[in-house]
Amino acid sequence: QVQLVESGGGLVQAGGSLRLSCAASGRTFSPYAMGWFRQGLEKEREFVATITWSGGRQYYADSVNGRFTISRDKDKNTVYLQMSSLKPEDTAVYYCAEKKYATGVSPDRAEYDYWGQGTQVTVSS
Repeated sequence: QVQLVESGGGLVQAGGSLRLSCAASGRTFSPYAMGWFRQGLEKEREFVATITWSGGRQYYADSVNGRFTISRDKDKNTVYLQMSSLKPEDTAVYYCAEKKYATGVSPDRAEYDYWGQGTQVTVSS
């Protein structure tokens, strides 16, 4: 069973930066893609970014494009989310997720097979 563990969340002032990490264990084969999602208070969980594990192709939600960067370290089985120019509206619990199968890059959380427990990011104004 794949386990995903996020870290790196915290409290930051608006305009600041944070880097989230998500370490994977228990894999028997490489995933197709890894993604980051977030869920604000009383909001739906929404797509943030995704990266294909093999080729490193990246896709972003419009709301974070140009401010956030997703990357992966295949040797460490870890995916990162570098967040810059943070805004109060970025406040949320951030989740990493793994998509097993190569059915195409997707922002749909239903297509991801494994999820971490989440890490809180709070951006103060």
